[in-house]
Amino acid sequence: IVLQLLFSVFLRYRAYGHRGLEQHSGMLFLVNHQSFLDPLLVGLPLSRPVCFLARDSLFRVPVVGWVLRSTYVMPINRESASTAVMRESIAKLKAGYWLGIFPEGTRSVDGQLGELKPGFLAIVRRAQVPVCVVGIAGSQRAFGRGALFPRMAKVSVFFDTPMMPDELKTLLEQGEEHLLAQIRSRLEASVLKAMARK
Repeated sequence: IVLQLLFSVFLRYRAYGHRGLEQHSGMLFLVNHQSFLDPLLVGLPLSRPVCFLARDSLFRVPVVGWVLRSTYVMPINRESASTAVMRESIAKLKAGYWLGIFPEGTRSVDGQLGELKPGFLAIVRRAQVPVCVVGIAGSQRAFGRGALFPRMAKVSVFFDTPMMPDELKTLLEQGEEHLLAQIRSRLEASVLKAMARK
């Protein structure tokens, strides 16, 4: 409630497309990454928590590490994602959890969508759950790289229609590069839709 109030006032925060997602059990969220605020921006309008993956070095930061450990966040080494993390991610999805991943692997420098790292495709292939692409616009201005404190900015989040397991399987049959390109296309479109609603 406090975050809803703060974000509505200072970020003029709005979320679109999230209604009806509760009908899905396990689901993977793929989100563009502009700011440390992004996990909160994705989770705020949802009725269920989203377990995010975050780089392991953040867990050593005072206060930030405590928050991460207390809010369903799992550490991951960006240079070499361990098989244990992959197994735990897949197990959580199959058990009905919602899992969030930033496929760029790091925050954008300029707010533009960066290269997508293909490591998450192993989770998509093995978990066989719906995938929801989420576009965020404006959070880079609110609290982007180099910022010491958040500032007022208009932020919007757009949840795309989930891609179902059958659709994902068909795309995978055409090769992982094809699926990666399709996901990037949907992510770009979702960011543009979020921008159009700012």
